[in-house]
Amino acid sequence: MTYCVGMVLDKGLVMMSDTRTNSGVDNISVFRKMHHWSVPGERQITIMTAGNLATTQAVISQLEERNKAPSDRRPSILEAPTMFQVATQVGTLLRNVIEGRQDGGMQSEGPRFTASMIVAGQIRDMEPRLFMIYPEGNFIEASFDTPFFQIGETKYGRPILLRGYDRTMSFEDAVKLLMVSFDSTVAANLSVGLPFDLLVMERDRFEPLHQRRILASDPYFKSISSSWSEALRQAFHSLPDYSFGEGEG
Repeated sequence: MTYCVGMVLDKGLVMMSDTRTNSGVDNISVFRKMHHWSVPGERQITIMTAGNLATTQAVISQLEERNKAPSDRRPSILEAPTMFQVATQVGTLLRNVIEGRQDGGMQSEGPRFTASMIVAGQIRDMEPRLFMIYPEGNFIEASFDTPFFQIGETKYGRPILLRGYDRTMSFEDAVKLLMVSFDSTVAANLSVGLPFDLLVMERDRFEPLHQRRILASDPYFKSISSSWSEALRQAFHSLPDYSFGEGEG
């Protein structure tokens, strides 16, 4: 399983992903699910992936090949004129990879080879944009009503984002919010785990403002995890007590 979040702020975009893949409790591996490309002064693009690993790696590998020699392997996301066109290219490629596996008889159990992706980035003289790509190749774009996207194991971390998100918040507060969301997901689902990959993309800055891998030993994440657990316990005990017999009838 996977957990990835892409978030739109007034200041730019923030992305975070886990790295765990597993085929049972005794077969756990670490694979990067966040991939980033940049052209200094012109654009930066990030893609996060969830779903069948062979499918997502095939898509990323083909994008990498096109980017290495765009004149020979068009279309390339590094030449697309808009982020909408980038999302269209990624969606088309994802659909083609999935359909190719189905047509080749590689899929016999329904959705085994499906995948979804989050595409984020900015091209010079345009707005930062965030898209969620579905296995069918179609996509939706983030808006004021839907300012963040999640893929993978979304349900445990979503309440945190809904209650804490503010479009005007600082990058630092956005990272803190994502840390809590990921901590809640890890605590509830063993198929999501550290290390996490974090990337902050500031508006009109065509290289990452902040990028790092967060390990299980990371002191800040450990502090967030323990502090959040203690804050929840204190909040619970501060709630009004329930009394049997009162308010009946």
